[in-house]
Amino acid sequence: MTRRIAFVASDAPEARDAERELVARYGHHTLADAETVVALGGDGLMLQTLHRVLPGGHAIYGMHRGSVGFLMNDYSADGLLERLDQAAVTAIHPLRMKTIATGEERREALAFNEVSMLRQRHQAAKLRISVDEKVRMEELICDGIIIATPAGSTAYNLSANGPILPINSPLLAITPISAFRPRRWRGAILPHDAKIGIEVLEPDKRPVAAVADQEEVREVQLVEVMEDQSLTVRLMFDPGHTLAERVLAEQFRW
Repeated sequence: MTRRIAFVASDAPEARDAERELVARYGHHTLADAETVVALGGDGLMLQTLHRVLPGGHAIYGMHRGSVGFLMNDYSADGLLERLDQAAVTAIHPLRMKTIATGEERREALAFNEVSMLRQRHQAAKLRISVDEKVRMEELICDGIIIATPAGSTAYNLSANGPILPINSPLLAITPISAFRPRRWRGAILPHDAKIGIEVLEPDKRPVAAVADQEEVREVQLVEVMEDQSLTVRLMFDPGHTLAERVLAEQFRW
């Protein structure tokens, strides 16, 4: 039984120690030559790895050697090849964020978890929300807003009291952060192919930053978000501990 594996690790000492042990036991290939990427760390490393391997389409198997490990499997140095052969695969698509910032600067970025918009100063943000080019909310006064994928719905979105989405559902969640007006608005669940536009009102007085996973654009004036179905990454999970099972279990956790 052979498999070409590329190991990547976070800077945490336990992740580096695991990398040295696994490379000694199973060998190591470059990303260009590997069939599978094994990521050692927490969810932050997994997000970095997803962005790093996206052009090559590698399957990624994470093992928890960090702080938060929702996207990771339990760590063990034994039986890795058997675990990879038996792993269940979940395919996910990223969000593509397009921004227009002060000075008409245009940028794009990808997000596997969420796109978030956050106020930059002491004053609340004022946002206008459109779905498929139809205005659905003329003015939302808030600290910010989150647009989450099913994979990201248990992350920042859940902390902001957003809904948990089943991992295979064709849906996106849009969740306000500390909504002031309308105070009782709790967000919306949208089809995965919806085109979401968020316009920043009074951008000079109330500047807003937009973040796609770990990439930030400051002083945005307009943000458009859509799922990019042309891009796919594959996450590998041990049987009985799939991402779908974890998302389902999270909904019954107190």
